[in-house]
Amino acid sequence: MEAVISRADVDMVCIALPNNLHEIAVLLSCKHKKAVITTKPLGRNATEARRMLEAVEDAGVYSAYLEDLVYTPKFMKAHESVKGGALGRILWSKSRETHPGPHSDWFWDKEQAGGGCILDLGCHCVEIGRSFIGKDIRPMEVMCWADTQVKPIDAEDHAIGLIKYENGAIGQFEVSWTFRGGLDLRDEVMGTEGTIWINSCLRTGLEMFTTGKGAEYVAEKAESTSGWLFPMGDELNDFGYNHMFTDVFNSFEKGTAPKETFYDGYVVNAVLDSAYRSAKTKLWEPVKLDIWRGKIGVTKDSHLTEYDADHYLIKEEVTHFGAKKVILKNKKDGKIIEQVLG
Repeated sequence: MEAVISRADVDMVCIALPNNLHEIAVLLSCKHKKAVITTKPLGRNATEARRMLEAVEDAGVYSAYLEDLVYTPKFMKAHESVKGGALGRILWSKSRETHPGPHSDWFWDKEQAGGGCILDLGCHCVEIGRSFIGKDIRPMEVMCWADTQVKPIDAEDHAIGLIKYENGAIGQFEVSWTFRGGLDLRDEVMGTEGTIWINSCLRTGLEMFTTGKGAEYVAEKAESTSGWLFPMGDELNDFGYNHMFTDVFNSFEKGTAPKETFYDGYVVNAVLDSAYRSAKTKLWEPVKLDIWRGKIGVTKDSHLTEYDADHYLIKEEVTHFGAKKVILKNKKDGKIIEQVLG
């Protein structure tokens, strides 16, 4: 490995290795002052991830975390809307990635991979949620259920988790290597003023039925080449790879930071470490972040909407017969009333 990394004609090292080899490859890249980019997750745990983060920063080399799913066209359009305030204050973000399991053998080996579907798929979901809620908002604690339901492996093949953020928002992930029917990649984000749903793989806008005659590769992790199928028009684009590498190479040439950094990978690993602890203890587990570069002491935004001097507004609506109705809460005694305005 070092012989390849140390070559004079190598400017950048792209790590696409089993998770247990990420750290040694990063350290060798730093030793030889090479820019380094790595596939997700950054490490098998936050301890490894922190060492890699500190190594690239101490060495002063360019680095990028290759989280493709925050570069998909659908995500970027949704994220632009969220940043523009179209959804108001973000309350909840949910990301789901499920499929029948990874392609390569090392994913199934807990020692090499560091975990199961939580680490493999949850890293995507956590970063999607962080991006919608705000990457400068600190994740505080995690509650997670995980189990090995189907596969004959030591790691988990199915998990569901909740992440509490300091501003009161909730992130949610659903991950599985046991899902049948192909790759199911969905995101939802809800705010005080709106909601966005994203379905990336099973409702692509392109639906095809075939008996299987002449069919070969149809879609990523599709389990069949016959029946109703949902191919993507352009997988490289729709999964965000071209946008991701464009950002990485442009930022490298300009000497600026990419959208996703090793610091982001470290935060994701720390959240997932808490998920693994929670799956064992059955308790909310704190997110342990020795390095935090976001906001500090964020408080939950007020949910109280003024209606008049004496009341808060709970809800307003137009009834089926055309009248406007409001439901109010008295500021002093807490009594809840409704008024029909006409």
